[in-house]
Amino acid sequence: MTREISHFIGGKPVAGRSGRKAAVYNPATGEAAAEVALASIAEVREASAAAKAAAPGWAATTPLRRARILNKFLHILEERTDELAAVITAEHGKVLSDAKGEIQRGMEVVEFATSAPQLLKGEVTENVGTRVDSHSLRQPLGVVAGITPFNFPAMVPMWMFPVALACGNCFILKPSERDPSASLLLAQWLKEAGLPDGVFNVVQGDKEAVDAILTDLDISAVSFVGSTPIARYIYETASQNGKRCQALGGAKNHMIIMPDADMDQAVDALMGAAYGSAGERCMAISVAVPIGEATAEALLAKLEPRVRALKIGPGTDPEAEMGPLVTKQHFDKVRGYIDTGVAEGARLVVDGRGFTMQGYENGYYLGGTLFDGVTTDMTIYKEEIFGPVLSVARAPDYATAARMINEHEFGNGTAIFTRDGDAAREFAHQIQVGMVGINVPIPVPMAFHSFGGWKASLFGDHHMHGPEGVRFYTKLKTITSRWPTGIRAGADFVMPTMK
Repeated sequence: MTREISHFIGGKPVAGRSGRKAAVYNPATGEAAAEVALASIAEVREASAAAKAAAPGWAATTPLRRARILNKFLHILEERTDELAAVITAEHGKVLSDAKGEIQRGMEVVEFATSAPQLLKGEVTENVGTRVDSHSLRQPLGVVAGITPFNFPAMVPMWMFPVALACGNCFILKPSERDPSASLLLAQWLKEAGLPDGVFNVVQGDKEAVDAILTDLDISAVSFVGSTPIARYIYETASQNGKRCQALGGAKNHMIIMPDADMDQAVDALMGAAYGSAGERCMAISVAVPIGEATAEALLAKLEPRVRALKIGPGTDPEAEMGPLVTKQHFDKVRGYIDTGVAEGARLVVDGRGFTMQGYENGYYLGGTLFDGVTTDMTIYKEEIFGPVLSVARAPDYATAARMINEHEFGNGTAIFTRDGDAAREFAHQIQVGMVGINVPIPVPMAFHSFGGWKASLFGDHHMHGPEGVRFYTKLKTITSRWPTGIRAGADFVMPTMK
């Protein structure tokens, strides 16, 4: 009997009733491992109703009590990291060490959220006018939702719900239907930590569930991470339905290699940033920009043998550096980009299309791929590939490289490798990108800062987690008060001023 992955509504697992299901595959073998229920509009409404019913009680729960529940949840995550990582690897395909790293980064956001009593403090000004005081409060929105991608089935949800819960909101998670099991573990462990029923709910599903969330009148805000076309759709639809929205989209992250860079360090950085998690990261480096021909030749000389030597295998293999892609559909899409790169004239230095692995012939494996001679008019330069494909786009000077980045559609992350502090400072201040690394290839901010890009990489005004996350999941209220003193000033028919 095929295992069915269910919803989690009102504090308990709930079997799907829509009659619609989707297969969940093991990317290492290509075999169907389970079926996931796909929610109907009615099932999304059920989750929304459960969250709405729980919202008043959770909002009235003291921030300290909320923080203690999240702290207990954090300890459960620490104790059961291996269990969660195994589930991620089985459905996503990433190597176990990468799955554990994802969980660790998510746990850091949970840890940040445990400081909710400090984060939610307002501001007070005494005597803004004679005997008049003002103070501000941050209050929860009510019911909020997160729509998350396949590439980080634990970390990206944890970018969202810990801060939302700490701020007093109830949460509905719609994870990717490609690797949905991690979401149920998170839900069960939150309940075990003491979270009241209905405060955290999971609805599995596809576009029908997404649209039901976007149009549900009881959901006040939506967080999303995924591709730019869908991010734009999520933002526009949510906004049209009166919701606050943060929608993180695609990326094409460049790394500039200056002539003075430590080349061994730069190559190590590129290997991990381009091929880690099979390139299925919105912060992956997918374009290397060496400055000058000598730098480019030195880079290629060291990079090519490293790409050829990548250790590829199932995520459970402790020796593997890179696992398979998530689905056959995505495998075909990435392979198609390699075909397009060749057809458009890029030089294919390392071709990953021929990779095969004995015993895993039906797995979705693609070898590390490296292009040189990539120009800004090529498809593989302009579009997000989301696979183990690195393009080398040579630039004659720093100004040209910076212009390439600033003129690109996306502005998620970028990096420069150099020993020159002046060049690094100029890059950090000049570049039109939301997250910048100086000799750091994947500049993902720590949990107490906020994550988000610029341009077509972000729709909405707020980045995720950190201080921006608290602002997104709360609404500001300002109270101005004056207590009777026995002195009457009479009616005033003009705009109030504080003289």
